[in-house]
Amino acid sequence: MTTEPQAKSTDLAAAAAAAAAAAAPVSFKNPFLWVPTSYFAMGTVYITVSTASNIMFSNLGLPNDKAAAYSSLTGLAFTFKPFWAPLLELYKTKKFFVIIMQITLAALFAGLAFLLPFSGASSSPIPAGLSASLPLVAPIFLLLMLTAISGATQDIVSDGVYVTTLDSKNQAKYTGIQSMCWNIGFVVAGGLLVLLVGRIAGETQNGPKPVPAAYSTAWAYVFGSSSVLMLILAAWHVKMLPEGSRAQNAPKSFGEGIGTVGKAFVTFFQKKDIFLLLGFALFYRFGLGLLDKIAPLFLIGSRSSGGLGLNNTTLGWMNGLIGTGALIVGSILGGWFVSGRGLKKSLLFLCLALNVPNVTFLYLGWTQPTSLWLIGVIFFIEKLGWGFGAVGHMIYMMQQIAPGPYKTAHYAFATGLGLSLCMTLTGWVSGYLQVAVGYQTYFVIALFAALPSILFTVLAPFHHADDAASAKVRAGK
Repeated sequence: MTTEPQAKSTDLAAAAAAAAAAAAPVSFKNPFLWVPTSYFAMGTVYITVSTASNIMFSNLGLPNDKAAAYSSLTGLAFTFKPFWAPLLELYKTKKFFVIIMQITLAALFAGLAFLLPFSGASSSPIPAGLSASLPLVAPIFLLLMLTAISGATQDIVSDGVYVTTLDSKNQAKYTGIQSMCWNIGFVVAGGLLVLLVGRIAGETQNGPKPVPAAYSTAWAYVFGSSSVLMLILAAWHVKMLPEGSRAQNAPKSFGEGIGTVGKAFVTFFQKKDIFLLLGFALFYRFGLGLLDKIAPLFLIGSRSSGGLGLNNTTLGWMNGLIGTGALIVGSILGGWFVSGRGLKKSLLFLCLALNVPNVTFLYLGWTQPTSLWLIGVIFFIEKLGWGFGAVGHMIYMMQQIAPGPYKTAHYAFATGLGLSLCMTLTGWVSGYLQVAVGYQTYFVIALFAALPSILFTVLAPFHHADDAASAKVRAGK
């Protein structure tokens, strides 16, 4: 029989051993083996459901209002993901959820690949100014929505692995890799896959556009390829991805998890000048949000309807090569600009730069140039301004909105209820507005939509130190 002193000694020894194990460095594979693939997967899925799906719906013959609405509503998953994030701490490991989500995404992409050839897309050319019905649009949208929810959950747990595995020094070291690989996902989903669709559908340099049924088949091949890609990533991460550890304040039960979300939400709205802070987060990209869905539809829209008449092949090259390059360059330049001047002195200039796209598309809409070189140069300027100005949005939310208790949750609320909700709502409205007034008038409206952005930038409060050093980050996502 164990005496009481012996029992206490044993308990103390066990506690000491547990503390030593917790203090010991966590062993994991070289981050180069899993950080790039993790963020590539995140970027690919997000761009597929938000950008590529918009182009897909247009290719299948839907009018701009429906194409923009369906592709925008997928953004709701990324808007509200902070509300279920704490619940993912209750079961298994972060790696477990990453693998499960990537297998789920592979299945959903396979479902889209199977469904699209039977979508009912027209096998005849659609006259300019008219649109076609799509009998299976509801199940296609449902699968895309489930893909968005799975992608948002993948974001939560992949970020969780990154934050809980790497120390602050290594997190900073791999931030550039993280951003670059997320943008490679943009290149693949917004550029390469769109280009492949054009080639598979049979687009030619100066010939007529293929019929919607041809695009339907082409998108099926692309989603099938995406399914295989997600399975490869899942298999790779089974071997290479660290488990990730529980956050220090992780909930221990479902009820505690709901309580944590509630406390974070309440304290978020108790911040000083919260409505000005949230107004900035919500309206900073308001004008840009009105362009997000309409811009690519304008580029591939027929000239008789006021568009530029480009095909998927050309748009894929522009998105993948010109667009991504300009975004990365703009983000780097924006970070340097803020690190030198400080955010408070830079913010209005960054806001004006962010609204450069409003001016460029106003020019394109009213002049309808035919030179691909000129269109390409203007497209580069547009993305450069976007990348440069977006830095201000991200840094402000990090420095001025996130600080305080529940910092990570408050940053997630700012990006979700601010940035993501803005892009979702403006994207959803944009198609209906453009169809009602036409491209030229729409781009004038988009230009004036920059005014709320400028107003909330001027009114943006600064209650925390303007840490210029932390501006050396990327806008990336």
